[in-house]
Amino acid sequence: MSQDPESKVMPTEELKGAEKFASHSSFSNAEVADAGQQRPSSMALDESSENKQRGKWRLIAIVTALFLSLFVAALDATIVATAAPTISSDLNSAAGYTWIGAAFLLANAASGVIWAKLSDIWGRKMIVLAALAMFFASSAICATAKTMKTLIVGRAFQGAAGGGLVLLVHVCVSDLFSLRQRSLLLGLTEGIWAFAGGIGPILGGVFAELVSWRWCFYINLPITGFAALLILLFLDIKHEHTTFVNGIKAIDWLGVFTFLGFTCMLLLGLNFAGAIFPWDSAKVIALIVVGGLMIFAFIYSETRFSKYPLIPMSLFKNRSNVAAFTVTFFHGFAFISAEYYTPLYLQSVLEASPLRSGVLLLPFIFIGALAGVACGVYIHRTGRFREVMWVGTVFLCVGFGLFIHWDADTTIAQAVGYQVVTGIGSGLLFEPPLIAVQSQVHQQDVATATSTLSFIRCIALTISVVVGGTIFTNSMDQRAGSLRAAGLPPNLLNDLKGENAMANVMLTGTLEDPKWERAVKEAFAYATRNMWITYTAFAFVAVVASLFIEKAHLSTEHQETVTGIPKEKKEKVVQGDAEKGRA
Repeated sequence: MSQDPESKVMPTEELKGAEKFASHSSFSNAEVADAGQQRPSSMALDESSENKQRGKWRLIAIVTALFLSLFVAALDATIVATAAPTISSDLNSAAGYTWIGAAFLLANAASGVIWAKLSDIWGRKMIVLAALAMFFASSAICATAKTMKTLIVGRAFQGAAGGGLVLLVHVCVSDLFSLRQRSLLLGLTEGIWAFAGGIGPILGGVFAELVSWRWCFYINLPITGFAALLILLFLDIKHEHTTFVNGIKAIDWLGVFTFLGFTCMLLLGLNFAGAIFPWDSAKVIALIVVGGLMIFAFIYSETRFSKYPLIPMSLFKNRSNVAAFTVTFFHGFAFISAEYYTPLYLQSVLEASPLRSGVLLLPFIFIGALAGVACGVYIHRTGRFREVMWVGTVFLCVGFGLFIHWDADTTIAQAVGYQVVTGIGSGLLFEPPLIAVQSQVHQQDVATATSTLSFIRCIALTISVVVGGTIFTNSMDQRAGSLRAAGLPPNLLNDLKGENAMANVMLTGTLEDPKWERAVKEAFAYATRNMWITYTAFAFVAVVASLFIEKAHLSTEHQETVTGIPKEKKEKVVQGDAEKGRA
């Protein structure tokens, strides 16, 4: 992890570095100039002081702090999954069960872009510490909550802070290391995420059963505190001082309000639909329609009014960026379905217990993590990322295509083997789209580009779960005739109706009549098969989109971003001198 001596660009090589960037960037000179005027939220690079060589131990301390921050945020996203029933029972709130997870995920999706822009204005160190402080305080609130309302509020703040931490870790790594070097570290972040996601449900179950569910949140406190101490002492990304007043003026307030408006309303509408309210209810329709309209208000505000936009629309003028965002969207759309709906198939058709279905899902998770780490190593050594995306999208598409063959007679070996293929494809696609986008933008725009890609993935995850659930319920309704023909009584037919079937996946193992059992297994297999067909089609869109991503040079040379609001004093002095000269 020691820093490559070539990763620093010497002042005498500035012109050479600029020419190299231009030769490998898809921007024209005019576009580069325009980008510099419209997106100056991170400074021009401080080339006189960037030659300062960080010591090996300082770098180790920084990376350790960033990885700990990522670990605790990833852990918190999954640790309550197995503890949620116990929490709901202890706090006497069955209705709050869903919102323990939903509040976290909603705030997580809506916060990332805003954290990135705040770090551009007030510096990475201050904002990372603020995110850690919020995460620490909200974890304490959740750990000591006496009511479900208090817990949900704490989970919402945890989600907002966690979303910021995950994004800021990627941004800081991108600030500190060259494109070639950061590919290795970004690959390691995927391994950390998968490890935390894998042990989270296990720890949650252990705490809930043997100690107390409150330790699901207490465990965050020492890790967060230690990470904050390391960040405070060692993180030294350059920052040009910005006063509080100037920072407040620089915030894109109209963009923030319209962004939060469309994100929260759209995601709330999608989460409410079919779960709390019917799809045709006034509440759901109003949330989705108004949220959709707010998207256009956000785009208009970013294009016409914002000096420092949250998401610069110029990112979408580059064909390669659009292709990378498309791959990201459909990868997220597909891979979350495997994590979310594979246990449903394993429990309903293969009669696996909840714990065993979690164990059977581990091949997908850990093979994906290994593929992600291997991807980082490959890009680090070769500087090639397009080929990884091509291989990854093909494996993803083929893997979901294999899922289509899951039926009532599928063996455990087949279920695991198909997951391995899909896991390889999924793991190879987290990092390359990010590298592809970062290679097409200025270093000072890395934070906004990274946050935009992260937001697109979050939106894809939410929409995917809703689409999959809708397909499943409609497909189960289509099987009502075959279930009735098999002789199932009215009470079982009601339990297997579309909106009820997902809550009764363990029903198969309780049926004594082999004919009934076979009919129910075939119904569940049919419903999940229709989902896999849809996800295979979307995975194929990712295959096509990956072909339009342009090649880019991943240099080992690097100039660090200097955050803060640009100073215009020198420019004003020059203009004043010029006016005097003309007079």
